[in-house]
Amino acid sequence: MGRANNQKTRDKNKNKLPQVPKNLKSNAQDVEYSRELADQADLEAQARSNAANQRVKQKKNKR
Repeated sequence: MGRANNQKTRDKNKNKLPQVPKNLKSNAQDVEYSRELADQADLEAQARSNAANQRVKQKKNKR
């Protein structure tokens, strides 16, 4: 009789998300830039990103 009533409050915090400081939040907007303004690091990062996307697509197609 008494035990089932007490277990309801056990998972009170289950559906709350952790708080993230405002300075760590991003607005999730993609930024476009021109190739003329890109430096070597930007071009390398873009090449790595494209290669990673191709690997993911190949893995999806194999399944």
